[in-house]
Order: sequence, then C-alpha cells, then structure tokens
Amino acid sequence: MLTEISDIEKAGIRIKDRLFISPRCNIIMPYHKLLDKLYEEAKGPGKIGTTGRGIGPVYADKVSYNGIRIADLLDSEVFSEKLQTQLRVKNKILKALGAKPLSQSQIERDFAKYRTRIKPFVSETFSILNDAYDKKKNILMEGAQGVFLDNDFGTYPYVTASNVISGSASSGAGIAPAKVRSVIGVTKAYTTRVGAGPFPTELTNKLGDKLQTGGLEFGATTGRKRRCGWLDLELIRFAAKINGFTEICITKLDVLDNFPKIKICTHYRLNGRRIKYEDCDLKTLEKAKPVYKTYKGWMKSIKDAKNFRDLPKEAQIYLRDIEKMVGVEITYVSTGVKRNEIIKI
Repeated sequence: MLTEISDIEKAGIRIKDRLFISPRCNIIMPYHKLLDKLYEEAKGPGKIGTTGRGIGPVYADKVSYNGIRIADLLDSEVFSEKLQTQLRVKNKILKALGAKPLSQSQIERDFAKYRTRIKPFVSETFSILNDAYDKKKNILMEGAQGVFLDNDFGTYPYVTASNVISGSASSGAGIAPAKVRSVIGVTKAYTTRVGAGPFPTELTNKLGDKLQTGGLEFGATTGRKRRCGWLDLELIRFAAKINGFTEICITKLDVLDNFPKIKICTHYRLNGRRIKYEDCDLKTLEKAKPVYKTYKGWMKSIKDAKNFRDLPKEAQIYLRDIEKMVGVEITYVSTGVKRNEIIKI
C-alpha cells in the first residue's frame, strides 16, 4: 500500500484528504506471510494455490482475537505489547515448521517507519461514509474478489479468507443494508479462474489458450496464468441471486471477436439430472457436466462500437440471451482495453 501511495504521489496526484484508512483494519504482519507459505508447503498435494500474501493467517488472527490493527500501530506501546504476545506464539509455530524465529526489535523498527508514513491517512471511515450518505452523495464500493472466492458461498476451500458478496459491504464499510440502492454485477464474457479449484467450463485446449492470450489473463496479485473457459450462466445466476444484482456489466466482449463459434453453459447435469450450483459440494461440482448452447461468432472487431446497435447482430444475440437466462438487465458492455471503449445500453 505504501508503494502504491508513493507511485500515485509521484504521478502528481494529491491523495491527502482523499485517501482514508480505517483504524479498524487488521495489519498483515511478517509472520502472516511466512505462515501462509509454510502452511501451503506443509499440505503437499493438498495445496489450494494461495497467493502467499498472508491473507488467510491475518483473518485467522482477526477472528481468534489475535489481530493487530491500525489503531494499535499508532500507539507504539500497545503495538509493542501485542507484538510481544503474538511472537510468543508465532515463533513457536515458525520453529515447528522449520523456519527461523522473528525478531521483535526488527519488526518494531520497520513498523515505526510505516507508522509515520501511514498516520496522516488514518481516519474513522464510518463517519465519513455515513455523513456522505446523509448529504445524498454517491458512494461507490467495489468487491475485493469474485463471488466464488467468498469464504462461505464460494468453492471452499479454494476461496479467500473473507466474505466478498454484496452483503459484506454493510459490515465492512459500516453502511446499513437498506441504504444500498443498486448492485452492479461485473462479469467477463467468458469465465476465468486463478489457481486450483473446480472449473466446470474450463477449456484445457487451444481455445482456452486463445482466450488466455487474447484476454491477457494473468493474476493481478501473483502474475499466474488464469485458467479460461466458456461463460458459465449457472454461476452467474447464483451470483445474481445472492448479491441482488440490479444490473450487469459484461467486460472483455472483444476477446471473443475472432471465435467462429462461441458457447455458453446454460446449466449443469450429473447422473442424468439437472443440478444447481448451490446444491453442489466440492466433489459434486468437480463432476458436474456443463450443458452448452452454441452461438455463431461475429468474426469482426467491435472496439469502434459506440452503442448497442453498432454491435454485430451475433454479439447482440449473445448478450440478449445472457439477459434472458440470468434475468438481469445488461447495462454496460466493454469493447476494448481503453476507458472509453465501453457501451452504455
């Protein structure tokens, strides 16, 4: 985060009084990253493909009352006391897993620098957001990860440590659920996944490679190649229901420009019967067979399209069928990588 702040400031963008960090935020400590990697290595063939950034361990500490928060960092005495307590436990675990223990004095020196740098941005965000709402200002919140990385409703254990569905915005930001007016679901025109986990529509052939290359599909955090497959409407329908989508934005439609045939997964079947995502455990989802509807591709660039009517007929049919099968209106479609290459329907 401090690197991002520096990069933005170097670009000449003022962020003072524009960036606010909640004092309630839990801090990813050096031992969290180490433990994340050590836990993953210890699982052997049962690895889940963690990013190794310490997310799981910091959330584990949060819910087990062992977290160190931004508010603690700002008080050097409190920070030192809490760090001492945690290192009593964490260094024993690190040693048991074959790693060297961490030095409290070194961590305190490092975090003293962070304290100085971050302090100007720390502010109680609850008041900021609710005051903005009371003044009828627009508030835009963005989900941290995709729906199916949600800790409860995603493809557990191949998920993230937190809840990322729209309802989590209330608990995360401190905004009452009734105050949320609209929920925009964002999905690519095809499906991707980083790391391990079930992926019913995955294409492990040249078509998958074509999607990966054309869409520049690399993980934002790790740089790993994303797995790619056809659009999965079984997942989109579930996502629309659990999040309460009021509208949908389809991104990367242009990646499909050079596909003579395009498929959409309409639903799953297993052992001769139709099954829903919400009824699947991990083992069942891995066995589920996607049922496809095939579409004729448009085989031309759509990047110059300015409105829905400018899109090729085949692309219009593709989008309208998504709307019908999901039951939510598509209001935005991206047709290229530039900011202005987007259509509002």
